[in-house]
Formats: sequence, C-alpha cells, structure tokens
Amino acid sequence: MTLAKFVASLTKETPPASISKLLEALWWDGKGDWEKAHEIAQDVQGRNGSWVHAYLHRKEGDNSNAAYWYAQAGKVMPAGALQEEWEYIVAALL
Repeated sequence: MTLAKFVASLTKETPPASISKLLEALWWDGKGDWEKAHEIAQDVQGRNGSWVHAYLHRKEGDNSNAAYWYAQAGKVMPAGALQEEWEYIVAALL
C-alpha cells in the first residue's frame, strides 16, 4: 500500500483489513478520532508503538508526555507540522 492509497482509504467507514495496529491507530487519527487512535497505540509495545503514542500526545498538546514517548522511541520531538509528521510516520510504517 502507498501513502496515497492509505490517505484515500480515509473516506471509508473502516480501516483496510491488512494494516498493522499502528497504522490502524494512525488511520483513526486521520479520521479525527484521537481517542480511538490513542486506545490502539498505547497497547502496542516497542519503539514504533512509542513513536505513534508520542505523536498522538504531541497532537493532544501534552508535550511533556509526548517528550517521554519520543525518548522511548529513540526519536526527537519534531517542531514541524503535525500533518507532515503523520504522513512521515505512515510512510515509514507502510
């Protein structure tokens, strides 16, 4: 799947069946359902799970919590636009 196809899938009612839990979390975030996205992401262990979790807390505006999760992911909290980060993470996980 490409980033363009992933973005196009946001017009559907449900996420694509073949995507990972982290991509599903980002899909729900892309649909505007932060709560559902966070619920999914917080249950995924590992660096990528921490990365998505960090992004979601950054989006929420909880930068101290986000900083903790970025550190767990081995990443530095970006200063750029949230949409750019969302696309970057989706592309990296596809």
